[in-house]
Amino acid sequence: MMLLTIPVFFPVVMALDFGLTPEETAIWFGILVLIVVEVGLITPPVGLNLFIINSMAPGVPLSDTYRGVLPFVASDIVRTAILVAFPAITLWLVRVAF
Repeated sequence: MMLLTIPVFFPVVMALDFGLTPEETAIWFGILVLIVVEVGLITPPVGLNLFIINSMAPGVPLSDTYRGVLPFVASDIVRTAILVAFPAITLWLVRVAF
């Protein structure tokens, strides 16, 4: 998934101005890609991690697993929207520490 999308979207993201240095923009984009891939792996109905979680509890129906993961999907979508709206938040801790 990442091998197909990063070569296409990375140059586009680097050409946009987010108010960050090019290195910071690359780090922000890398973090954003990882978060989006993680959301894709837990998003019903095709999330691979959902099938793995469900196989660990054989007595639980898949629909219950879907219902259980929905709050996490919602929080991940909110987190992704915040990081897209405010890219400088991604590097705040690094800036404070160094």
